[in-house]
Amino acid sequence: MVDAESTQKAPTLLFGAHDRHNFGDLLFAQVAASYCRDRPLLAAGLVARDLSGMGGMALTRVADLSKHYGHAAVEIVHVGGELLTTSIAEAAVMLAEPKAAGALALRLAHARKPVLREIESVLGFRTNAPYVLDRTLFPRARRIVFNAVGGARLAHISAAMRREVVAKLKSADLIYVRERATQAALADAGISAKLAPDPVAIVVERFAERIDQARRAGEVAACRQRFPRGFLAVQFSADCGDEHTLDELARQLETIRAGSGLGIVFFRAGAAPWHDDLDVYRRCAQRLQGDCWIFASLEVWQIVALLASSQGFVGTSLHGTIVAAACALPRVSFLSPSLGQKTNKLSAYLEAWELPELAAPSPRARLAQSFTCALGISPARYRRHAKRLAALYHRAAEEIFAASS
Repeated sequence: MVDAESTQKAPTLLFGAHDRHNFGDLLFAQVAASYCRDRPLLAAGLVARDLSGMGGMALTRVADLSKHYGHAAVEIVHVGGELLTTSIAEAAVMLAEPKAAGALALRLAHARKPVLREIESVLGFRTNAPYVLDRTLFPRARRIVFNAVGGARLAHISAAMRREVVAKLKSADLIYVRERATQAALADAGISAKLAPDPVAIVVERFAERIDQARRAGEVAACRQRFPRGFLAVQFSADCGDEHTLDELARQLETIRAGSGLGIVFFRAGAAPWHDDLDVYRRCAQRLQGDCWIFASLEVWQIVALLASSQGFVGTSLHGTIVAAACALPRVSFLSPSLGQKTNKLSAYLEAWELPELAAPSPRARLAQSFTCALGISPARYRRHAKRLAALYHRAAEEIFAASS
């Protein structure tokens, strides 16, 4: 039995993939922290890393926290993201230094088992699904919750990993997922999960003042001055960097620019391996005739403010789309070539929560046409939709972050 004194002293652990630079993951922890101001907090990741300079948090390695708090009545909040289907190999590559990621991926391809043992040694525990915690590391945890997490490809991961995820989730106290594909896959495994929009849906309502401050400073202020008639915020992942795809994207962006008079601002929604690449943006920019800007800042509030200051968003980032929706902006999502027809988190989320006209990724060859359609949706309708998603998430958050004892 957990005694009252240990419960009062034990912190809430904000755990997730906010241990590398990814736009959405860094925002998840900020949203969670805003609901936990009345309790002691510790930010936890698979590795110790300080991302506070980018708007994230200073994180402690969760295995180290287990040594200190393993027998305390901690609360564990999985802060959000596609945690249910991130394997240990994928996590290791994304956590690697960019220059070392390729070599690590190659080693995993040729000597998987011994390399995985090395990775587990670095992380401090054995696992197939490292971002899903149960009471193995924290046997006296008073509460384990999942904050609108994702697992769109749960039916497609290895059987061993799926068994581990299901077993861990069965010991959780509360599970919210962010789209129906994950909810259905868990239901098939005998797990009841509630549905809520992604936590970032509430970012504008929760952080309006901070976003407004960021709009008036730094690189965002320079962008606003550079493009007095407005700009389109554009993002796409590094795997869009082949010549054919860049040619296609440049044609579509040039058509949007010519028809709207908007400038083009490229930004990164993630600098971790497998995310976005400035060089790919430079190569796309060379194909454009009009004025454009390659946004260098990786500070998360500058990125949010950039989107909030724009006249619309086009990109592959799920959280680019979610922030644009929270800002009540026209937006168009598209898939990178590597996804093809695969089940993916972007399509699953759009189907669950987007306006009907925007509820599927656009073909890349029709981005300009899709953006024209998005511009035809009334601002009032965008605002109502943003408020609805924020309200739905807030209703879930009241349960997710309820004080426990």
